[in-house]
Amino acid sequence: MGGDFAPRETTLGAIHALSELPLDVRLVLFGDEHYIKDLFALENANVAMVDIVHTSEVIGMDEHAARSIAQKPDSSISKGFEYLKAGKIDAFAGAGNSGAMMVGALFSVKAVPGILRPAICSIIPKEDGGWGVFLDAGANADCKPEMLQQFAILGSLFLEHVYDIPKPNVGLMNIGEEEEKGNLLSQTTHQLLKQTKEINFIGNLEGRDLFNNKADVIVCDGFTGNVILKLAESFYSLILKRKIKDEYFDRFNYENYGGTPVLGVNAPVIIAHGISNARAIKNMIHITQRVTAAGLTEKIASALQESISN
Repeated sequence: MGGDFAPRETTLGAIHALSELPLDVRLVLFGDEHYIKDLFALENANVAMVDIVHTSEVIGMDEHAARSIAQKPDSSISKGFEYLKAGKIDAFAGAGNSGAMMVGALFSVKAVPGILRPAICSIIPKEDGGWGVFLDAGANADCKPEMLQQFAILGSLFLEHVYDIPKPNVGLMNIGEEEEKGNLLSQTTHQLLKQTKEINFIGNLEGRDLFNNKADVIVCDGFTGNVILKLAESFYSLILKRKIKDEYFDRFNYENYGGTPVLGVNAPVIIAHGISNARAIKNMIHITQRVTAAGLTEKIASALQESISN
């Protein structure tokens, strides 16, 4: 029931994903059971291929995150996290209120022991045709150096195990390449990342390096990351408005990625854009399956414990 175009687009996205998923994957849909069954019938799709958990409440996109989770226990977000906590599902994904999704993750499955703050990572289309990630993309506006250090480890693990990029290069977003550049947070983080054996740190990056191949993982605080994310999204909107056809900028379309994982919690949680259509929802389901199949949560927990012990 999450997203501006739910439940129609979310249900259609699930229907479209069904024929593309591995046979051992089963979808569980949280929402209006009658609507879901009617749309499956209208689309000539087999509703027996999914499980449906009926919910009677909806958390609006503008509602207070923590309060809405508590006050609407029969919403699709609340019920989904209830199932995730109980182990009835392996992963949970949605396009609803992102604050409620973050709160639900933290209060249900909780952060991996040792994680200071979970982060949201966002995919970057590189100009050479490859992919990268930057994090945090908006979950933590105010950060400490130790948090950015963990973001670097989380992003590296994500690319290595989900996108099969071995030993990804890590860069720190800054206002200059020189080691002494930046504010106190950047300078202190730079020194920490230099000492972090679990990553391949290459130094500072500038904003113009976001889309080239200098770094695979770009680390920044959530305030900066969210500005970067919204700016990148605006590129695609401007290209469409000006009716310019460009293969590279087509890769900025959020529909291609579906959703972004919350890294650092004890189960796969994927948050999709609030304006997600059926195609975006389908791809959200695919990235959720890939993150789950890669065992990313377990690998993060293992890597973090090793980092702490060292």
